[in-house]
Amino acid sequence: MDDGGRERLLGLPPILDAGITTLILGSFPSPASLAAGHYYAHRQNQFWRLLGALLGEPLPEIEFAEKRRRLLHHRIGVWDVYRCCHRRGALDSAIESAEPNDFSRLPGEAPQLVSVCFNGQTAGKFAADFASLGYRTQVLPSSSPAYTLAFERKLALWRAAGLSRVD
Repeated sequence: MDDGGRERLLGLPPILDAGITTLILGSFPSPASLAAGHYYAHRQNQFWRLLGALLGEPLPEIEFAEKRRRLLHHRIGVWDVYRCCHRRGALDSAIESAEPNDFSRLPGEAPQLVSVCFNGQTAGKFAADFASLGYRTQVLPSSSPAYTLAFERKLALWRAAGLSRVD
C-alpha cells in the first residue's frame, strides 16, 4: 500500500502468442475482472458479446480458458495499456498514478502483429505511440456499460475496425 493508504492495483497478464495479428488494448481491469483473474469479467461489459458476434463464437457463454483459446485461434490478443495504478471503483476517470505496460516485448512475442485496437478513449491515448511504431491503430467505442452507445452501433464500429473470424 501507498498513496494515502490505497492499495496499488496490478493488472492482468496479456493474452498473446506469436500468431496474433490484432491486439485489443483496454485501459485497466475492472474490480470484477481483477477478482475473477480474467479480462472483462463484469457481466454488463459488452466485450465478449461484441467479439462473439464479430467472430461467430459463443464467447459470453464459455469459460475464460476457452475464450482465450478461441481469441488466439482468431489471431486476436488482449491486454491493457496500464500495468498498475490506483483506482477507486471501475471508472477510467478514477485511474491515478498509472504505469504503462512494457510494450517493448511485442515484437518478440507477437511478431505478426499489425493492428492495435483500443477499447475506449482512455486506452486510445496510446494510439499515436503505436502508430509511430508502424502498427495500424483504431480507437473503438468502449465496451464498458458506462459508455451508453447502443450495442448495435458499437458492433458496427468494431466491425469497421476489421475484427473478423479466421477459419
